Amino acid sequence: MLSVFMDGAVGTTGLEIGERLAGRGDFSLIRLAEDRRKDPAARAEALNDADFVILCLPDDAAREAVALIRNARTRVIDASSAHRVADGWTYGFPELGFDVAGASRVSNPGCYPTGFLALIAPLVRARLIPSDWPYSVNAVSGYSGGGKALIERFERDGDLAFRDYGFSLGHKHVAEMRLHAGLAHPPLFAPTVTRAFRGMIVEVPLPLAAMPGAPGRAALLNCLAAAFEGQPVVRVHDDQPDELLLAGHAAPSDMLDLYVFADAGDRQARLVATLDNLGKGAAGAAVQNLNIMAGLDPLAGLVV
Repeated sequence: MLSVFMDGAVGTTGLEIGERLAGRGDFSLIRLAEDRRKDPAARAEALNDADFVILCLPDDAAREAVALIRNARTRVIDASSAHRVADGWTYGFPELGFDVAGASRVSNPGCYPTGFLALIAPLVRARLIPSDWPYSVNAVSGYSGGGKALIERFERDGDLAFRDYGFSLGHKHVAEMRLHAGLAHPPLFAPTVTRAFRGMIVEVPLPLAAMPGAPGRAALLNCLAAAFEGQPVVRVHDDQPDELLLAGHAAPSDMLDLYVFADAGDRQARLVATLDNLGKGAAGAAVQNLNIMAGLDPLAGLVV
C-alpha cells in the first residue's frame, strides 16, 4: 500500500483532500499528532518516509518542506504557487498534456489559471487565436480560496458582499497563465471574490472581429471539444445559457465546465469556465494528480 503524507493537512485545501482520500484502501495516510505537527524533525521524518507528499502550505513553507526531502523516492504534489513556473516541476494539468504520470515533482495549478488555461491554451496551440494578443481575464471566486483570514473576514462581517483586488497588476497567478498558455504578454487579470463559500467563474472576452483570422464560435467550440475529448472531468458545452450562477453554499465538485458565447455575427465572444475553486481548482486536482502518479483510476475519490 502506498503511503501519503499531507503537510498542512488542517488548512482548507488539506481538509478537502482528506475528505477525498477518506476510506480509500489504496493509500495509507501518515499523520502527525497535533503536538508534533510543527516539529521540524517530525515533519522531516514524515516527508522522507512517505511515497507521496502533498504540500498544502504557504509558498515559503512549501519550498522549505521540499528542501527537507533527502531521498529520490518520495514524490511531491505542491498545492501552493511556489513551483508553478519552476524548473524541474511538472505542471499538474494532465488534460493539457503535461506528463503527470511520470513526474517526481508536480505543481498543482492555481484555481483561476485552471479556468483561464482550459479556455485559452488549446486555442493558442491550434493557432485559432494569436499568442501575442493582449488578453484579459475577469474572474469571481468564492471566498474560501482566500485562506483562513479571508474566510474569517467574510464570515465575521455580514455586510461584506464583494471584494475587488489585484490592483497592483502583479498577481502571482499571472506568470503561470502566461507561461502555460504560451503567451507573449501577461494577461490583464481582474480577480474578485463574492459572498459564496465555493465556486468560480472565469471569463476571457474576445473581440473576434479585431483579431487575426477572426475565428467564429463554431471553430472555437470545436477546438475545445477536440482538445478535451475523453477527459472525464472537463465538459465542453455547446449551448449558450442565459446566465451562469454561483450559489452561496454549493456542493463540492471536481468538474470543470467550459462555454463559448458569441453574438450572431461572430464579432465578439466570451469564453467562460466554471469550477469549484476547492475542487478542480485545488483539492480535486491534487487527488486526481495523486491517482495518476500512483497508476490508479484518475477519478478515484473525486466528486464527479
